Amino acid sequence: MRIYLGADHAGFQLKEHVRETLRASGHEVVDVGTNAEDSVDYPDYAREVALAVGSGEADLGVLVCGTGFGMAIAANKFPGVRAVPLSDPEMARMARRHNNANVITLAGRYLEPAQADAVLEAFLTTEYENGRHQRRIDKITGFEDCQA
Repeated sequence: MRIYLGADHAGFQLKEHVRETLRASGHEVVDVGTNAEDSVDYPDYAREVALAVGSGEADLGVLVCGTGFGMAIAANKFPGVRAVPLSDPEMARMARRHNNANVITLAGRYLEPAQADAVLEAFLTTEYENGRHQRRIDKITGFEDCQA
């Protein structure tokens, strides 16, 4: 699976761990940065990952900031992106099964590496159920064309 990965300064340490975990699991990882703990603006990294996911260049995206919230808000501004902040494996499974989430955002200030690993594993190994959920996803996708 091709996964785009990005973080701001608050998510840098957890991003580094996630990158190695994903690579060790055999995924192709494109790390868009940041590459240090110097202060940066999280929307810049959310944009890079969201564009790749929305265009189909990436299968999935992983973003890390202090809470995961800012990254999710920014990434969800892009067409084709369904980003969710997650900290629990069962919620990760539900986000994939019912919402076909394609970007996960993690809280670098609140998640330990082992917790992040469990959430990622659940997210990456759960399939979208399609069926009745597709009608809802189609409605959400339709909102991308709304001007009002």
